[in-house]
Amino acid sequence: MTMRFIEKFVDGLSSIWLSCVLLLLLGLLTWLGTLEQVHTGLFEVQRKYFDSIFLIHRAGPLAIPLPGAALVMGVLFVNLLLGGILRMRKDASTWGILVTHVGILMLIVAGYVKFAFAEDGHVTLYEGQRSNTFESYHHWEVAVSEPLPSGELREVVSKQEFFENAVPGAEARLSSGELPFDIEVTRFVPNCRVLPKGPMVSPAVPVVEGFFLDEQPKEAQNESNIAGAYIALVERSSGARKEALLWGASRDPWTVEIGGRKFGIELRREQWVMPFTVALEDFEKEDHPRMMMPKSFSSDVVVTEGGATRQVKISMNEPLRQKGLVLYQASWGPSNARPGDPLFSTLAVVRNPADQYPLYSCIVIAIGLVLHFGRKLFKHIRAEALRNASTTGQAQQAS
Repeated sequence: MTMRFIEKFVDGLSSIWLSCVLLLLLGLLTWLGTLEQVHTGLFEVQRKYFDSIFLIHRAGPLAIPLPGAALVMGVLFVNLLLGGILRMRKDASTWGILVTHVGILMLIVAGYVKFAFAEDGHVTLYEGQRSNTFESYHHWEVAVSEPLPSGELREVVSKQEFFENAVPGAEARLSSGELPFDIEVTRFVPNCRVLPKGPMVSPAVPVVEGFFLDEQPKEAQNESNIAGAYIALVERSSGARKEALLWGASRDPWTVEIGGRKFGIELRREQWVMPFTVALEDFEKEDHPRMMMPKSFSSDVVVTEGGATRQVKISMNEPLRQKGLVLYQASWGPSNARPGDPLFSTLAVVRNPADQYPLYSCIVIAIGLVLHFGRKLFKHIRAEALRNASTTGQAQQAS
C-alpha cells in the first residue's frame, strides 16, 4: 500500500499537468507582482512574490493565499528532474529533449545560487575619490569600530537580520568576545528621521538626550528609506547601561570610551570589501540635443590590485569584471547639478557565483534544441527525398 502511494505521488510530481500548473502559477505571480509594484516598489514586491514560500495576495477585501515563486520554482525543478530526465525514455529520439531539460535545470540552479549567495550593492564616487568597499541598497548593519595601536581599524559587525524585528519586550542582543560590552537593540525603525522632543510628542515615545526617532511611512523605492535604532550599550563588567540613537544618515558614529578603549558605533548600509580599489578619474555624460536627458554616461576608472594598476572605461553596456565582481554603470548625480558642478558616478556592484551560469544554460538549451529539431529536419528531408525518388520511378515506369 505504501509503495503504491509513493508511485502515485512520484507520478504526480513528474506529470506534464503539474508542469502546466506551475508555469501558469509563475505567470500569475509575475502579473500580480507587476501590478503591485506600482504601489509598494520593486524590493518589497520581489520579497513578497518571488523570494517567498507562501504569500497572501489581497484583492480588495479578499485575502487569497498563494504559493510564492520560490516554492513554485523548487517544485518545478523536481518536476523537470523526475519527468524530464529520470523517467523519460532514453533513445536517439529524446536526446535533444533531455539536453534541453538539463539546460533548464541549470538555469533554475543559477537562480537559486544568486538568491542564496549573491551580494549586490553600489559604490558612489566623485572624480578623484577611490574606494575598496561597496554597500547595499537595501540592508543595514550595526558596526562597532575600534582604532588599534598599529593604526588599523578593527570592526565588529552585526547584520540587519539579527535585529530588524527588535521591539520593546523582544530586544535583540548583539554580543562579541572582542568587545567589553553587549549592544541591546530595543527598537529598529525601517524609515525615520531624528527630531528634537517638543511639547506635542507623546510621552510614550522614547527620548534619548532630547531627541527621538520620528517614524515615517516606507518609501516605494526601498533604497530611499533611512533606518534608525534605539540601542543600549551594556558593560559586561559592571552592567552599566548607556542609551543612544543610531540613524542611518548620521555623518559621524556615536563614540564611547570603556576601560581606556575608544569605540565608534554606527548604523550604516551593509558593506563588503572588494579585493581591489577603484578610483574615479573622469565621469562623462552626454545629453540628447536641446534636452537635459542623458544620452549616455560612462566612468573612466583606475583599478589597483596588489600594486598593479590598469585603466578601464565602464559604460552602460560595458561592465568591469574582475575577481568575481561585476561593476556596471548604474547612475549619476546630483540630479539638480548645474553646468560645471561636480558630478558623482554610481557603479552597481554584484558578486554572483552563478554569474556565467545563465550563459552556459542557454548554450546547453540551444544544443538540445538543435539536436531535437535537427533530427526532425533530417527525417523530413530524408522522407521527402524518398518520396521524390518514388514519384520519379513511377513516372519512368508509366512512360
